[in-house]
Amino acid sequence: MTTGTRPLRADAARNRDRLLAAAGEVFAERGLDAPLEEIARRAGVSIGTLYNHFPARDDLFDAIFPPRMAVLDAAAQEALADPDPWSGFAAFTEALFALHAEDRGLNDALAQRVPLSPEVVEACHRCFAYIERLVARAKESGQLRADFEAADYAALIWSMSQVIRETAGVAPQVWRRCLGFFLDGLRAGAAHPVGVPGLTPEQLARIMAAPPA
Repeated sequence: MTTGTRPLRADAARNRDRLLAAAGEVFAERGLDAPLEEIARRAGVSIGTLYNHFPARDDLFDAIFPPRMAVLDAAAQEALADPDPWSGFAAFTEALFALHAEDRGLNDALAQRVPLSPEVVEACHRCFAYIERLVARAKESGQLRADFEAADYAALIWSMSQVIRETAGVAPQVWRRCLGFFLDGLRAGAAHPVGVPGLTPEQLARIMAAPPA
């Protein structure tokens, strides 16, 4: 384990590992705005030790979330390899929200509830690029309603992440029921004209670039 070009001492490396494990637990339980003092306490180190290893909150995010986002990379690749485009689309969507439900920090990151570092933003954009491919593929097969756009998927993420957040402590699986309704409504056979245009790419980019309210 190194920091910059200098290898960490064994005790420092152990402290860093403890901090990463504790941060993963605390962010998953409490979200990305969880107190850093709780992470230090759970890791069994001082807050000063935490700041020595991770001077800014973003440094913790950068260490934790890109590997977690890699799980979505694997799910997307599996979905794109599915010979049934609708099945791949639905399976990836369920896998995405299952991760949201398991990890409140990841929920915050993907719903952009807190400012994110460029590295985490890049991982989120990579995920969205997969979504664009899955949407296009399902539409081309005629199974996904023709007027559904990737920007509409972003709105689905925002709404479902809130459902997950609000129900987690009472009915942690009810999001699956809501997602079932959403997916049924996205099938081509269920489509009815919608009188409001979807977000343009420029509008979506402005929304995703805006700081959280």
